[in-house]
Amino acid sequence: MEIRRLLILISLILVPFITTTAQHNEENVIDSISGLQLYDSIIGFLPEIFDADMQKLLEGWHVKHFTKPEEFCEDEDRNPYFPDSVYRLRLKKMPCIVPMTYNDIVRKCIDRYSGPLRNMVRYTMGMADFYFPMIEQKLDANNLPLELKYLAVVESALNPIAQSRLGACGIWQFMLPTGKIYDLEINSLIDERFDPEKATDAACRYFKEMYELYGNWHLVLAAYNCGPGNVNKAIRRSGGQTDFWTIFPYLPRETRPYVPLFIAAAYVMTYHCDHNICPIRAEFSIATDTVMVERALHFDQIADILQMDKEAIRFYNPQYKREIIPGNIRPSVLRLPVDRTFAFLNMEDSLYVHRMDELLAHCTPVNGDEPESRKEKIIHTVQTGENVYTIANLYGVTSQNLRRWNGLKSSRVAKGRKLTVYIDNGGLTFTARNTAERTTPQSGISTVTVAKTNKEQAATASNGNATDHNAGKKQDYISYEVKSGDSLYAIAKKYPGVSVKNIQDANNLKSVKLRIGQILKIPKG
Repeated sequence: MEIRRLLILISLILVPFITTTAQHNEENVIDSISGLQLYDSIIGFLPEIFDADMQKLLEGWHVKHFTKPEEFCEDEDRNPYFPDSVYRLRLKKMPCIVPMTYNDIVRKCIDRYSGPLRNMVRYTMGMADFYFPMIEQKLDANNLPLELKYLAVVESALNPIAQSRLGACGIWQFMLPTGKIYDLEINSLIDERFDPEKATDAACRYFKEMYELYGNWHLVLAAYNCGPGNVNKAIRRSGGQTDFWTIFPYLPRETRPYVPLFIAAAYVMTYHCDHNICPIRAEFSIATDTVMVERALHFDQIADILQMDKEAIRFYNPQYKREIIPGNIRPSVLRLPVDRTFAFLNMEDSLYVHRMDELLAHCTPVNGDEPESRKEKIIHTVQTGENVYTIANLYGVTSQNLRRWNGLKSSRVAKGRKLTVYIDNGGLTFTARNTAERTTPQSGISTVTVAKTNKEQAATASNGNATDHNAGKKQDYISYEVKSGDSLYAIAKKYPGVSVKNIQDANNLKSVKLRIGQILKIPKG
């Protein structure tokens, strides 16, 4: 499986491997690996690359909802030095089935996680509280080693909306073709690679199949990164050897640090206290449950009626790319904090009818379940920062097909260019609200962009910047200055009778993102 992962790219660039000769002894300690010049002049560009990738990793809604626990590390900023014997002993003490080999390469990967990447590790441990129980349960149900959960740390730092430059998605970073092989639904409406539970099921199937093929967990991990074809090629080039450290020089360059990174991630997540890495725990609700949705439902309907931050709904349900749950096509799962699931069941009828005409009138079910009946031709206008891979992921198509449909020779494509895309619409066709614009998903996992209805346009025109659904009636406001930690939901709670939607309309806000010092108009009840 040719998967490119954010953290592997970071660590591949950062870890300064030395040039040595391949050897293997009883303790699997590599003394040297010859002929491998893995890191060269790009080292000089590391600060910019590192900062950019870390910013993308830490900009999600979930990261904004962490709170630091009581300090239990003596000196949080100091990463203590330990001799090799300590690392080797600690790894041997870990109750693992996957061999936790120690050598110079593993040491350098540990140094990276406990040094430059230590802040990322703090957040990752907060996410582990949320995802590890589910992952462990599924691994155990499949009789797989529980320590395989640490592979998701290497893949995505447990970021539920992680997406690589080449289109690998979710906490397990599946590429689109591989995701479909493992029965993950991927189209312009839903992408189950972002569904942590279903993606974990798919990862478990892959682990089992690869272990049946190799009977060696290190080779299973290597195959997860580069595919069994490349592992088999490395085995042949090494003269038939089946030890990871022996075939190490013959593996693809990005795969070589993969097993060492896995071992290092397992070590640091286990012995973080010894390196003065204090976990940052999640402030958002970790206790969740699911309800079945049997009619079409928009995230805005849920946010309004249940008084939830829509970003939180996205976080718990990242698989719905257009923020629409297609319960009218088939029963669909909605995950919510436990207390909100009870509220959902109590107010279910109100939820379905709330703003239905406004949010769902343009969504038409497709007749028939056959793939051919769901194919639809659309035109995509390229936006800043998009490339063939990001656009292909947007609509659940392959980059190869996107190039073929548009005669593209490379992954780069100019801003403003019109591209033809033949999508699987997931069972819903999105008709434009007027003839000027058709609806398409935006980059990543976000909302449907639609033209305003004539009624909304008239309301906007009559009220300047803010949409006033009571045109002609004077609306009084009070001013509120946004403070650190504020969200639209938190602000709305301070004013009885005011909803998130009221504040968005009054300020013509297109998203829930706020900046410190921003002045908002709060409608008086």
